[in-house]
Amino acid sequence: MINSYIKKLVNYGLKAGLITEYDKLYTTNSLIELFALDQYEGSEVDEDACLEDILTFFNDYAYKHGLIKEDSVVYRDLFDTKIMGLLTPKPSELITKFWDLYKESPVKATNYYYKFSQDTDYIRRYRICKDMKWTIDTEYGDLDITINLSKPEKDPKAIAAAKLMKQSSYPKCQLCIENEGYAGRINHPARQNHRIIPIEINNEQWGFQYSPYVYYNEHSIVLNSEHIPMVINRETFIKLFDFVKLFPHYFVGSNADLPIVGGSILTHEHFQGGNYTFAMAKAPIEREISLLRFPNLKAGIVKWPMSVIRLTSSTVEPLIEAGDYILKIWRDYADEAAYIYPYTDGEPHNTITPIARKVGHEFQLDLVLRNNITTKEHPLGLYHPHRELHHIKKENIGLIEVMGLAVLPARLKEEMELLKEYILSDQDIFSEESLAKHGDWVRDFLSSYPYIHDGNIDEILKKEIGLVFMKVLEDAGVYKRTEDGKAAFMRFIDMLNKDTF
Repeated sequence: MINSYIKKLVNYGLKAGLITEYDKLYTTNSLIELFALDQYEGSEVDEDACLEDILTFFNDYAYKHGLIKEDSVVYRDLFDTKIMGLLTPKPSELITKFWDLYKESPVKATNYYYKFSQDTDYIRRYRICKDMKWTIDTEYGDLDITINLSKPEKDPKAIAAAKLMKQSSYPKCQLCIENEGYAGRINHPARQNHRIIPIEINNEQWGFQYSPYVYYNEHSIVLNSEHIPMVINRETFIKLFDFVKLFPHYFVGSNADLPIVGGSILTHEHFQGGNYTFAMAKAPIEREISLLRFPNLKAGIVKWPMSVIRLTSSTVEPLIEAGDYILKIWRDYADEAAYIYPYTDGEPHNTITPIARKVGHEFQLDLVLRNNITTKEHPLGLYHPHRELHHIKKENIGLIEVMGLAVLPARLKEEMELLKEYILSDQDIFSEESLAKHGDWVRDFLSSYPYIHDGNIDEILKKEIGLVFMKVLEDAGVYKRTEDGKAAFMRFIDMLNKDTF
């Protein structure tokens, strides 16, 4: 039977354009070698065989014949990535094709590369489709909610095995360019089917790739070719707009450069972008402001739960200069009345999450003001989801969440299913250990729905989860949307117009 599955995979590679007729025998023999077969007989098979089914068969076969150590998601992913690596063209082939298409259109180039990343199984379509996604209508627009189910959780055996492994510093992290083609190990994913497009921004060598987990359309990662820490400075704005000029149909943004308000990887400078319009980008200007130093651009405060200054100009140079100026003022800005302290014991707290895009013939730069100070009452961060929201979202509020997309933990899927049963049968939620953390939240919103039944419970839970995320963003805003908060925000704007530099 394995002979027919080898033929199925080769046919898949031909249909997807990963290999040509000239590569058929070479690829077939590479697979025969991988599976240590003594003989092979090709036969006619269904050319439309599902890639997930093909790889599942190969993993089952590999475990049965001792080619993989454990029947677990970690070992299976390592092995089937090795298989797909045999069908994935060399970097030079992809790069040549990409830039040839780019000469016709940046959109054609990225469309090709995005499909390529899926066809090689670097982006696992059959896992991405399992993610739960919906939108919730709020006063700030339609927020995106997703419960991420595509990122596999490591099993206990693999975790234990990883602890016993000799520590390796190659690659230094999962964002390093050295991941391209890397075989992986128990504590580091395999990347034989991973290809990176080299680009130049701010006269530096960077890489452009897609995220394997695709939280939104064409979710991209732009990474420094050097393993250096995240930093937000004037050069950051230059790099962001250099990327937008290369790919004007993409937005690009950077996580902040401080813990709590930054992303999960602060050790490697990188950005995230893509072909998607988030709720924050659609949000209108709530109050126009004047920046006296920069008369050639439009500026305003965005109607958004977090504190956002939007700058707009027909050219990027004023945006870079204004972004740098606002960042420098904010780094040292203090307002005790608003509980904004730039430093405690020499530790910096103020930073910015910047997002760049092109809208029509104009460029935009959104600057989200961030502060990572902690207090006794809020040890995880004052401008961070507060404790009463942790049952839904406890993790850092990074770039993606800032723009209006909630990436929620996989545990919520099972918890929501069980919660439905308890609500519909009027059982005590506090009596179930996994649900007790949701008890106060459920009690508070139940009174708003006089009739809860099997036909509306799903939509009610989705709506209420979305409203929690809205509150998460409000908690993360340094200036609250109260009269006092808005007045405090304007004090900072006034500071920008003082002769401080």
